[in-house]
Amino acid sequence: MMIERAEDRLPPLPIGERVAGAKRRSGEGAAPTDPTKRKIGATERARKLRSDETEADYRLWGELRGRHLNGYKFVRQVPLGPFIADFVCREKGLVVELDGSQHADSPTDPARTAWLNSHGYSVLRFWNHEVLAERRAVLDTILACLDGKISIPSPDLRFAPATLSPLGRGGEPR
Repeated sequence: MMIERAEDRLPPLPIGERVAGAKRRSGEGAAPTDPTKRKIGATERARKLRSDETEADYRLWGELRGRHLNGYKFVRQVPLGPFIADFVCREKGLVVELDGSQHADSPTDPARTAWLNSHGYSVLRFWNHEVLAERRAVLDTILACLDGKISIPSPDLRFAPATLSPLGRGGEPR
């Protein structure tokens, strides 16, 4: 009898994507051996995203940086496995994503959220226009998630709690 591990249920990476440090097998474009590793070029792409930020990213980052939000430390444009998360509070395992119109009915967002959830991250999503028009409400919602006042998933995946405890991300909370 074979026991299924959580790693066995991870969605595959897009075809042709490689993971940093993955050795090539016999064929060109072979699948990566560890889907939790960063994709090649992820750090450079994250740096580019930081320099080419949207207005909503800029406004929210101004509120989150330097522990301005009740002392919680956030980082931005962070490679997590095969993805780059907009904002991450490692201490609480919360990923905050800002979505533009390209995310409307995106087929990849649910798989991305599922991957992050299975690796110990709760995901909270906002539309760019919400950050620009209702920033105080957005910050209050982020604080409610950080303080554990919101823990039930929303039906439209605007909030999806982690399916693995923060300690399950590799021992100590980061």
